[in-house]
Amino acid sequence: MRVFLVKLLFLLIFFILPFSGCKSDYAALSKTTTSQGEKPPAKKVKLVAAIEQPIENTISVTGTLAAYDQATISAKVAGRLKEISIDLGNTVKKGQLIGQIDPQDYQLRLQQAEAALAQARARLGLATDSTDEPTDPRQISLVRQAQALVDEAKIKQDRASTLLKQGVVSQADFDATETAYKVAVSRYEDALEEFNNRRALLTQRRSELEIARQQIADTAIYAPFDGVVQEKRASLGEYLSPSTPIATIVRIDPLRLRVEVPERETNQIKIGQKVRATVEGDSNIYTGRVMRLSPTLTQQNRMLLVEAEISNNGTLRPGSFAQAQIVVNEHYMVTAIPKTAVVNFAGIEKVITVAEGKAVEKNIATGQFIGENIEIVNGLKTGEEVVLEPGNLQSGQAVELIK
Repeated sequence: MRVFLVKLLFLLIFFILPFSGCKSDYAALSKTTTSQGEKPPAKKVKLVAAIEQPIENTISVTGTLAAYDQATISAKVAGRLKEISIDLGNTVKKGQLIGQIDPQDYQLRLQQAEAALAQARARLGLATDSTDEPTDPRQISLVRQAQALVDEAKIKQDRASTLLKQGVVSQADFDATETAYKVAVSRYEDALEEFNNRRALLTQRRSELEIARQQIADTAIYAPFDGVVQEKRASLGEYLSPSTPIATIVRIDPLRLRVEVPERETNQIKIGQKVRATVEGDSNIYTGRVMRLSPTLTQQNRMLLVEAEISNNGTLRPGSFAQAQIVVNEHYMVTAIPKTAVVNFAGIEKVITVAEGKAVEKNIATGQFIGENIEIVNGLKTGEEVVLEPGNLQSGQAVELIK
């Protein structure tokens, strides 16, 4: 037991004495440093004044890209689809042939219409290949014959009238010649009506011929504008009725950007303002102009529908979600300082000013970048000076200004 106590005492002395010596030495050293140390030297800093700088005042909006034009191409005449030269995703040009309906039936109708027109011309006394318009009724034999009968009846009537005065013929004979004259005149009028009917028939046959020609032309189906095939809706050999869809074509350059602007900001939106847009997964910035404004606000959310046209280099797709900025003022004046003068710590933005030779922190709020400068939303006025590159400068630390 005595041996155990001796060992325990020895261990206590071994561990306690060194710590007592260290504590004493640290106090002496601290006292020496405090009594002999000097104040740290003032940090040299350069000041820069906040300036007034023009900036684009923008309104941030979100919207959707839509095709500028979209058309469902349909067959205008019935028939079997003989040829189709497009498929999904194909690029087409305005006036490009994209489909052909078998024109054989319509060619036969055209020949029939041409024959009917030639017949109508012949009945009017015109050459079958003539393009002249009949104006003289005497061109047809029926009118000429009726005119001859009228002339003959007139002569007989005049002769009978003379003989009646001379007492050579009776009143009954004179009445017979007069009746014959009236019948001839009536036949002549019928002949004139027939001439007018034949002329009307000629006009009808010409119209039928033009319709036949138009139907042949309509068997060829063309792209109405430059675009891309969104959907192919008919196949080769399929029988199509009039208005049967063949394909859907969209025009994707430019695109329509449709966005909604809150009511409080609608008075700033004008036609012609610049628009910048970005889409998900694309770092490019696409530019355009405001082209159309809705005349009313939507009743559900009191928003104004705005439509801009965005240039498309082929990478944008209709239906994409887009974030955009509408530039409502290209020369909006703001307070700005160099980006290097701003200190960001734990999400708090600060600048360092100098007062009585010491650094003073000042909280600020920043806005947009303007080249090498940054907009100051609040916390700093134009003309106030801040430290250009504060680094780890702390509030209350002595500073020395340099030019």
